[in-house]
Amino acid sequence: MTTVRQVPRWADVAPFLVTRPWSRDPVVRRLARCVCVDDLAREARRRVPRAVMDYVETGAETERTMRRNRRAYDALELRPSTFATVGDPDTSTTILGRAAAAPIVLAPTGYTRLSHHSGECAVAASAQAHGLPYTLSTYATTSIPDVAAAAPDGRNWFQLYLMKDRDISLEHVAQARRSGYEALVLTVDTALSGAKWQDRRNGFSIPPALTLRTFADLARRPRWVGDILTTEPLRFATFPADSHYARWGMSNTLREQALRPADVTWLKEQWQGPVVVKGVLSVADAVAAVDAGADAVVLSNHGGRQLDRTPVPLDLLPHVVDAVGHRAEVMVDSGIRTGSDVAAAVALGASAVMVGRAYLYGLMVGGRRGVDTALGFLTDELAHTMALLGAPTVADLHPGHVALRGPGTGAAP
Repeated sequence: MTTVRQVPRWADVAPFLVTRPWSRDPVVRRLARCVCVDDLAREARRRVPRAVMDYVETGAETERTMRRNRRAYDALELRPSTFATVGDPDTSTTILGRAAAAPIVLAPTGYTRLSHHSGECAVAASAQAHGLPYTLSTYATTSIPDVAAAAPDGRNWFQLYLMKDRDISLEHVAQARRSGYEALVLTVDTALSGAKWQDRRNGFSIPPALTLRTFADLARRPRWVGDILTTEPLRFATFPADSHYARWGMSNTLREQALRPADVTWLKEQWQGPVVVKGVLSVADAVAAVDAGADAVVLSNHGGRQLDRTPVPLDLLPHVVDAVGHRAEVMVDSGIRTGSDVAAAVALGASAVMVGRAYLYGLMVGGRRGVDTALGFLTDELAHTMALLGAPTVADLHPGHVALRGPGTGAAP
């Protein structure tokens, strides 16, 4: 058969050409180029200085833990129920006994206003709009009441680093209670801050050691520099401005470095509300935390930012769920970048996941709108994955939907 060729006509080509509406708003243009969290990360690298991006992205020492976190999710195999087609799945669930639009909690992050000058207020407002809990860090750059004012109807949680001086921690607890916070999240894996070699190379150290390369990088990000210099000075805003607790570099000295299960019990008595213990990396510690009064535990290696070569939380998840899942909620973080990651973790028994870097990328790219975009990606991807798995509700996700494939990370209960 002879092929007859012809010159393409515009009328034949035109239906396939799609042009995006051009916007004068650079944030709209940047976000329009993104279809997933990884795209937001790519755009974020263009917006903030390298030292700031590395502070968010990199892990401790050799970064083996951080890479293993991600490999655990990459190795998962999702197994759909072919004859359970779902057109419009319901991603809503309950977290700590209250409704949430999805099994996602925004994790605490320190120095958040380094990512964007709108900082924690933008993140809390976005979480409120999406019906998700947001966790404010002890080392936040916005105060406890200011975040509550930014999200007055939000599910605001407060992450607590217990101090050697318990009066300081009690003031945090009292302020969170006065501001209407719902839960306390006690982080137990940070007796000392992790050794982040890349931060040291960038001069992002205690005290700062800025190099000529650092200054050159800052010069290439004039908008970021201008926003930092013309807005409220960066500080640990949950402490009084004149307190030595608010000084950069004092945290390792002042933070409690000998936490015990009794501290969980003490905090529960002081708070008289839900207490979540974050940073658990063994079945034994999960049992001890729940025995001491924790309402939930978060399996976490701090996103690979603390001790290198630690167990991967996802690997521990089924074991911890078996041990304490009938008495407390079990959440997981570290390595989650997509809605399918969320679906897999929930299928393996997690009541919810915590995400940090994912929303920080959005914040870097577009402030509040960027966080909205990041959360939209995660929830939309979760719904899409549930539909293809044949799970009409979050409760319908089960271990049969997931198989752990490839080389294991070596994590043990």
